[in-house]
Amino acid sequence: MFTLVPSGFFDPAAERETLAEVANIEEGTKVAHIDIPQYDAVLIYTVGEDSGVSAPEILNVLQDLPKCGEYNKILCSIVDDVLYVGIAQGKSLLLANSYKVQNFTSAEYFIFLAMKSLQLNPEVSTICWRTPLDADDEMSLYRYFKAVEIL
Repeated sequence: MFTLVPSGFFDPAAERETLAEVANIEEGTKVAHIDIPQYDAVLIYTVGEDSGVSAPEILNVLQDLPKCGEYNKILCSIVDDVLYVGIAQGKSLLLANSYKVQNFTSAEYFIFLAMKSLQLNPEVSTICWRTPLDADDEMSLYRYFKAVEIL
């Protein structure tokens, strides 16, 4: 679980309460945060005891989003059946979210839903991926997007 908060509104003493406003956090779950200076935001997230992961995949997406070459930056990854999506225009972050997915078709659905909500046209957009795509999934994306890139 995670949320982004504008840096000016972030209070380290209230990070748990801030995350609890948007997600159910079980008692005893550790909460941490990290600055995302390129978007003037702070990522607040839960840390799994047994995962060994120090930050969620969305952090990698946000850090790599500037590597997308276009003005409309769309970066995705799928890790453990969760789709992570970051969308920015220039240096302005528009969306950072995750979606539980059962297959690549459901991942495409969430990508298109996010783009529609932001009024972005896939036909003139390049979509970038942090995680590898198999050939069928890549070809499926080429039907809708101008280009598909693997970072």
